[in-house]
Amino acid sequence: MQRVAPYVRDVQPQFSSRTAGGVIGAVFGPSVRRAGDVVGERVGSTTSVRSRLDRLGSASTVEEFRLQQAAWGVAGTAVLTVVAMLLWSTRHTPAPVLVALCAFGFVAGVMARDQRLASEVARRESAMEQELPVFAELLALAVAAGESPVAGMERIVRRSRGELSDELARVLSEIRTGTPMAAAFDALSRRTGVESVARFADGLAVAIDRGTPLVDVLHAQAADVREAARRRLMELGGRKEVAMMVPVVFLVLPVTVIFAFYPGLMGLHLTSGG
Repeated sequence: MQRVAPYVRDVQPQFSSRTAGGVIGAVFGPSVRRAGDVVGERVGSTTSVRSRLDRLGSASTVEEFRLQQAAWGVAGTAVLTVVAMLLWSTRHTPAPVLVALCAFGFVAGVMARDQRLASEVARRESAMEQELPVFAELLALAVAAGESPVAGMERIVRRSRGELSDELARVLSEIRTGTPMAAAFDALSRRTGVESVARFADGLAVAIDRGTPLVDVLHAQAADVREAARRRLMELGGRKEVAMMVPVVFLVLPVTVIFAFYPGLMGLHLTSGG
C-alpha cells in the first residue's frame, strides 16, 4: 500500500490522508486501538460497526470510528461539565450528581455518534433503493441494444451520480481485478442492507451464471421495486392519516365546540343575571 499510494492519490483520496497521518498513526495507533476496544465493549459489537461502515461505503476503519466516538464523548462531557459547574456555583448541587451528569455526557456523546452512523446508513440505503429502478431500466436498454452487462454497467456508472452508482463502481473494480462477475454480485448482495438491491445482485448473478434472459429479469426487478415503493407510500399515507386525526380531535374540535356553545352560554348567563 505504501508503494502504490503515491500513484493513486488522484483517484483514491483516502490513501493521501492515510499516508500523511502515518507518523501520528504509528505513535498513537496502539493507544487508539486500546481505547477503541474499551469503547466497543461498552457500546456495541465491532462486527456490527464494521458491517455498517461497509454498507455506508466508508473508507474509515473501526478504530477510526471508535476514536470519533471517544471524541464525541469528550465533547459531551465538556458541555455537561460546564452545566455542572453552573449548577455547583448557583444551586450547590451535590458532587455525586454532578459526576453522574458528566458521565452521562460521555455516554450520550458516544451513543450520538453511533446513532448518526445508523442514520447515515439508512439515508444511503434509501437513496440506493430509489435509484435502483432507473438503473435497472437503463441496464436493460443497454443489454437489449447488444452490450454486455459489464459494458452496460460501466456506461451507466460513468454517466450517473448517486449512491448506487458508487456501489456498482466498486463491483466493477472488483471485476476488473479478476473477481468473477457472479462472485462480485454475490459480495454486493451480502454486504448491502437493502433487500431490493440484494435481489437485484442475486438476479444478475444467477442470470449471468445460468444464461437466463437478462432483459426480462431487469424489467421484472424494476417493476417489483416500483410496486414495493408504492406499497410503502400507501402504508405511510395510512399512518399519516391516523396521525392527522390528533390535531383535529384535540385542537380543532374543542375550538369548534367552544365557538358553538359559548354564545348560548353567555346568553343564558345574561338572562339569569337580568
